[in-house]
Amino acid sequence: MNKVVLITGGASGIGWAAAQGFAAEGARVAIADLQVNTAQQHAMSLGAEHLGLGGDVSDEEQVAMLLERTLDRYGRIDVLINSAGIPDSFAPTVEQDVAAFRRLIDIHLTGSYMMSKGAAKTMLHQGKGAIINLSSIAGVLGLPLRNAYSAAKAGISMMTRTMGCEWAAGGVRVNAIAPGYMLTPFSRKLISEGKLDADRLRRRTPAGRLGTARHIADAMLFLASDRAEFITGVTLPVDGGYMAFGAASDAYGGPLDAIVGMTDELQ
Repeated sequence: MNKVVLITGGASGIGWAAAQGFAAEGARVAIADLQVNTAQQHAMSLGAEHLGLGGDVSDEEQVAMLLERTLDRYGRIDVLINSAGIPDSFAPTVEQDVAAFRRLIDIHLTGSYMMSKGAAKTMLHQGKGAIINLSSIAGVLGLPLRNAYSAAKAGISMMTRTMGCEWAAGGVRVNAIAPGYMLTPFSRKLISEGKLDADRLRRRTPAGRLGTARHIADAMLFLASDRAEFITGVTLPVDGGYMAFGAASDAYGGPLDAIVGMTDELQ
C-alpha cells in the first residue's frame, strides 16, 4: 500500500492499532495525538519513514498545522483516519457538566469536521482520497448517561453521509466505522471502574466476546483500499452482531472465558 495515512488519536487504542496495521501494509503513517511524546515514540518504533505529531483536533490552528506538517513531509495525504476522542462522564443528565459536554463534542465531532475539511482540499486536488471516521454503536442505540458521546457519534455518522455524497464525484470517499464494545485500554478502564459489565456485554453480543482494536484496524484497511472504491457515505458496524440483535433474550448462551488475562494485541 503506497499511501500516506494521517491518523488522529493515533498514540493509543484503535488509532495505534490502525497505525500498526497500515504501516505493516507498506503505508507511510503520520501519527497525531495530544500525547506528542508517545506519538513520536510510536512513529519511531514503526520506522524512519513514519511521523509523530502533537496537536489538538478541537483547535483550528493546530488542525491546520497537523495537515501542513504531513504535507510538508510527504507531499500528499491519501487517507485520513479521525479517531481522536475522549471518554464521557457516565453521569445522570441533570448532573452533567455543560463545559465537559462541549469539550467532548469539540473533539469528536468538530475535530472530525475540521480535519476532514482540511484534508479534503488536498484530496480533491489529487483527485483521490479516503476519509474514515469513528462513529459508535452509541450513535445508533440509546445509551443512558452518555449524552455527549452519543450525540457526537450520531453527528459523525450523518456527517459521513453528507461529506461522502458531496465529494464522491471528486474521487474522495468518506466512510465511518461503528465499533461495538471493544477490549481496548479505554474499555478495560471502564470495566475496572464498574462502569461496564463485561459478562453482560458478552451475553448481549451474538459473537459472545468483545472485539479488539485489530478488528477495527482491519475494517479501516479495507475501507481505505481500492477494493472499496465504490463505497462512500457508509457507517459500517464492527460489533460482533451487537446492533443486529433484537430478541428479548441473551444473544449468546455459551460459556464465557474469564476476561482477566485477555489481551488486545494492538494496544
